[in-house]
Amino acid sequence: MPERVIVVTGSSGGIGSAIVDRFTAAGDVVVGLDLLDGVDVSKPDDCVAAAARILAGHDRIDVLCNNAGVGATGDVVESSPEDWQRVFAVNVFGVANMSRAVLPTMRAAGRGAVVNTCSVVATVGLVDRAVYSASKGAVLALTRAMAADEIRYGIRVNCVSPGTVASPWVERTVAALPDPEAGFEALRRRQPLGRMVTCEEVAAAVAYLADDKTFTSGADFLLDGGITGVRLVD
Repeated sequence: MPERVIVVTGSSGGIGSAIVDRFTAAGDVVVGLDLLDGVDVSKPDDCVAAAARILAGHDRIDVLCNNAGVGATGDVVESSPEDWQRVFAVNVFGVANMSRAVLPTMRAAGRGAVVNTCSVVATVGLVDRAVYSASKGAVLALTRAMAADEIRYGIRVNCVSPGTVASPWVERTVAALPDPEAGFEALRRRQPLGRMVTCEEVAAAVAYLADDKTFTSGADFLLDGGITGVRLVD
């Protein structure tokens, strides 16, 4: 079979760039879509136009990686209506918009894979992450609903849920703290494995879920360093 055509949203970010590099190294044709390139996944028309351009150039889309996302800090009292709208517009509606634009092509082909970037905060409560956690909880629920809907078309839908990622967004957030080094240490210690997950490790998990030989759909693939399954008692 010819090399696959892989679409990656949020392709200029830390995780997105690592995903692009992973698939490119495997010999796939990778099309990155990012706000920096003029594609705003929160806008349905942008997603439809992007999918049309890709199909005009490559005739098919084999894998869609819904990776575009934005973060937010604060509890439910501090978070403004604008925060909710901004985060859900990208993290949730962006997944729906891009999937809506791509899935008809996959359905016609009778095959395909969708991998959504979720987060451990979809299932674990963390301090000052109200809006972000809610958005990723929606991504997890949407992933499972899509998996159920698309299985009849031969399309697998899964998500990957990292713990705290050593990404540019995390670095910027921690750098703004009064004591950045203490902040980084707290994030490292939060994972029982004692470190943050790397963007490359997330990309490897995405590649696994996208592989035709991966026999799973509707799965939440955890890269959480043991947060959800391990309790250390001194």
